[in-house]
Amino acid sequence: MMKRHWLNTLLVFSLLLNVGGLGAVGYRAWQSGEWPGQHADDKHDHLAKYLNLNTEQRQHWREREEKFLWEMEVDWEDVRIHRERMIRQIFSQQPDLAAIEADRAAISSLQEKQQRHIIAQLIEEQRILDATQREALAGLLIQQNPPRQNSCRLDMI
Repeated sequence: MMKRHWLNTLLVFSLLLNVGGLGAVGYRAWQSGEWPGQHADDKHDHLAKYLNLNTEQRQHWREREEKFLWEMEVDWEDVRIHRERMIRQIFSQQPDLAAIEADRAAISSLQEKQQRHIIAQLIEEQRILDATQREALAGLLIQQNPPRQNSCRLDMI
């Protein structure tokens, strides 16, 4: 019983340290929940208005964003699959530590990939914005609160 407690504790701490995952989660939360009740197109239009994008900028932004969001969603589905499998393994009658570690490593790798993808997307967005727009977007992103370490355990995994 004690061994299982330590395994769960170590797993939680390991997941907390994954900065890439936190960044990806924070960005995804911003993309999907900054303006509750709005569809993706509405959010795009709201952000485009907030940044005062011109027609050409809106077109470039939308093209890049569609591809980016699709790729992120594919990765999030893979994270979901590994997360569910890992949770089921942790709470099984006889947890397989190697299987748990394999899923944890897969999640970590996917989150790191997402973090790199987010940075690449932000650099692409930076290139199409003028100085005032870049400052406005940076300010908006800085205001976003990443998940807290004391949040629900299942949210961290």
